[in-house]
Parts: sequence; C-alpha cells; structure tokens
Amino acid sequence: MATQAAVAAPTLPVSIDDVRVAHDRIRDSIVRTPTLISKTLSKMTGATVYLKFENLQFTAAYKERGALNTLLQLSAEARAKGVIAASAGNHAQGLAYHANRLGIPTTIVMPTNTPTVKVMQTEGHGANVVLHGETFDAAYAHARILEGECGFTFVHPFDDPRVIAGQGTVAIEMLEDVPQLDTLVIPIGGGGLISGMSTVARALSEAPGGHPIEVVGVQAELFPSMYNRINGTDMACAGDTLAEGIAVKEPGAITAKIVAELVDDIVLVSERSLEESVSLLLQIEKTVVEGAGAAGLAALLSHPERFAGKTVGIVLCGGNIDTRLLANVLLRDLARSGRLARLRIRLQDKPGALFHVARIFDQERVNIIEIYHQRVFTTLPAKGLITDIECELRDRAHLDRLVGALRAGGYETSTVELA
Repeated sequence: MATQAAVAAPTLPVSIDDVRVAHDRIRDSIVRTPTLISKTLSKMTGATVYLKFENLQFTAAYKERGALNTLLQLSAEARAKGVIAASAGNHAQGLAYHANRLGIPTTIVMPTNTPTVKVMQTEGHGANVVLHGETFDAAYAHARILEGECGFTFVHPFDDPRVIAGQGTVAIEMLEDVPQLDTLVIPIGGGGLISGMSTVARALSEAPGGHPIEVVGVQAELFPSMYNRINGTDMACAGDTLAEGIAVKEPGAITAKIVAELVDDIVLVSERSLEESVSLLLQIEKTVVEGAGAAGLAALLSHPERFAGKTVGIVLCGGNIDTRLLANVLLRDLARSGRLARLRIRLQDKPGALFHVARIFDQERVNIIEIYHQRVFTTLPAKGLITDIECELRDRAHLDRLVGALRAGGYETSTVELA
C-alpha cells in the first residue's frame, strides 16, 4: 500500500494535468455538485464530515464524467460509427445520455436478467440495448465481439485513462470547495473513481504549500476484489450485496496499478453497515443514495477510530436504488433500532385472549400494525396459539418496556430478530 513518501506519478498513465484538462472539457455539461458539511454525521463519527453529492448528477451518478471525457476525445469517424459498452448500471446511463446529447449512436449490451426498469431508462437516453448472456462477463464478451464486427468504439466503465481522468474531476471540485480536507474516503468497484481522485490528491499533497491528503478506499465485504489484489489475499468475491455498483469481481489492470501506488488503505464494510448508511443519509441529509453511494459513510461508522479527528470528504457516488429495495432497507433499519418490532406471543385459544394482550399494548402506548395467528403449524397443544404482532414504538427502550409488561402479565414473549 502506498505511503505519502512514495512518488511514482511519472510512471502512471494519468496525471493531474490530464484531470484538469478533463475538467475544463466537461465542466459545462455536467452538474458541479455541492460539497457540504454534515454537522450531524460529524457528531456521530467523531470526524469533520463533508459530503460530495454526486447523486445529484442528471443520471444520478458520477459515471457521466468519465463517459463524457471519453466521448469528447473521439475522432469524427469514431463518433459517426458509434460507441458500445457493457453495463447494467450507472455507466450505461451516463454514456447513453451524453452520447445521445452529442448525436453519437450508442449500443449497450446488458445481461438478459437485467431489470426492465434499467433497460427502459437506458433506452430512454437513446441507446440501442442488446440483451445477451446471463452474466456481466457474457455481456462484456459479446460487446467486444460487436465492437470488432461493427467498428464501434468500446468505452470501458473504469479501465481507461480517459475515463479515469474524467472521474478524477470529482476530487478537483471537492478540494477547490474544501481545501482543508485531509482524508478522502472513496468507494472502489473497478477502481476508476479512486484512481482519478487519488491522482489529484497525491499531486496536491506534494504541491508547494500543500498538506498530506490520505486516500482510503472502501469495498463491500462480499466483493473485496481490489483489496485482494493489493494485499495478496484470496477472499471470495460473491454474494447479493446492497452495493451492487461496486460489486466487481476483477479490478482493472490500469486502476490496480494506480491504486497500488497512490491509495493509502482499503477498508471493508458489512452489508448491515451499508444498510444503516443508506437509511442515515435519507433521514439526516434527506438524500437518496444507492448502496455503493453509502459505502464511504459505512466506512466511518465501521471504523470510527480510523477517522476520528480528521477532516473527511465522502463521495455519495450514486443514487440509483430501486424504490422497493429502498423501502425494505428503511423498514429493516427501523426494526434494528427498536422502532418497528414483531413480537411472538403464546396465547390460549379462547375468547378474549387477544383482547387482554391488546390492552397491554394500549397501556404502553404502542401502535399495533399487523396481527398474525398460527394455530396449525405449531408445536403447541391443540388449544395453544402463537400470535405474531407487528408494532410501532418510539425506540429500543420503549420496546423493552413493552416486552417486560407482557411477561409480567404472564405471556411468553419473544422478539423476531433480523439477521
């Protein structure tokens, strides 16, 4: 892993000058998203926390930057033939949007199991969507075949110096707006964003009058691909992660080289911390982020001692999350905090049994949402009854008081816990 003293920038394929030129090239066609302090998150984490709201880009993700920087460097001939990419996520939409705006034909290859809403959103930006294969690897291989057959220009989602330079413009803006940042916490999938941003951070750190800027990458525990590459480990990269935007099994060759030279550390975060972070950002900052967009905050919550006392910049890199999934994340967070609960209560199957239990809920000022009776599929005797009651409370202490009151009333009571 890199140290501030290690200087290898001349050997790397992207320089801060490349990023500055990219910013001049794209700045009039993207949103200069705000970098704002979060007093509440700062208090929670012990760091001074600034948030870069890249979820406010038109396609709700930073990916537009690298895609546009690449498109604007194509020759007239390449523009006329068109571009192609393999993506089911933010890269597809960012590339399609700006290519359509520039009049460049675009083909996006997606796996056949891509959700219909993502296909429709990409087509809505004017792209021709080709569904092929059941995995990203199959879609990627087909895109490279079409590239050769049709003369398209392939635009890689991360492993391209033009894309990396475009993504690095995020750091240019953050450090112009908040020069006192001493730590950048950046999600890593393929590594394009952190490669570009660490290029800027290292150059500014070493400039006259500059100060050290530490760069820390974040990956989901289920997909530690760059962590493995840099640290020589062999942890599995698989699973159903909330941070699908950074669920990359193989990092790029170019990006891995830059990360090895310029990034100070990589930390891993759990699914639970990602869920908590998505929920906190909505409740505290009133902003919607996808799982990958919440990874930076998840790092601060999971490793508070690592960032205590530092002035930290976090990139909310994307906001494209399915609304049903978001609702599920929010409800699960309510359950973990004790504000939503399901209690399993053993009753006798006789008139008035539920009435007497409900009186205790009323006495404790607890709102009942749903009631489920189970008479047949239970190990209780024939006259026994299991009742699950979903309820809404103020906090964990309120839940504890309710459970205590039910048990004091003679009812066998347990809480149904989340994983």
